[in-house]
Amino acid sequence: MHSLASIEIHRPIDEVFDYTNDKVAEWSRTVVESTVIDDQKGLGTIFRCVTEERGRRMDFQGVVTRWEPPTLSAIRLTGKLFDIEAEYRFEDCNGRTRVTQESTVNGKGVLKLMFFLFGWLMNEQGCDAARKELESLKRKLEAAAGHAAS
Repeated sequence: MHSLASIEIHRPIDEVFDYTNDKVAEWSRTVVESTVIDDQKGLGTIFRCVTEERGRRMDFQGVVTRWEPPTLSAIRLTGKLFDIEAEYRFEDCNGRTRVTQESTVNGKGVLKLMFFLFGWLMNEQGCDAARKELESLKRKLEAAAGHAAS
């Protein structure tokens, strides 16, 4: 399953890059916990991620696979039912930032068959979920900027 979404945020690229990568549990609609396991930051960082959707919690082991501040970051999440590859691209737009999130979900076991049979529908749902995640990121960053200006 593949998803792609993009949004423009009225904040500088460095701020958007840092917040997107360092505060996932604050802005994500599904990530409820993200804990760095080792003491490094950037490429190769290992972390644990817990998601919750419709009352169901899932644990993932994560690793940062690309780290090019402030323009690119990517992760791989390994879970019991499926794995996720996600890449975030950041583009400076004269003081604003365009964020593009592209991800691929690969099912395991029975889910692999489900993805094969219903992939077209799941792709639509995945793109909608990615768009909602980025909208949440935008709201959090722009609201924080509004409070700072007050």
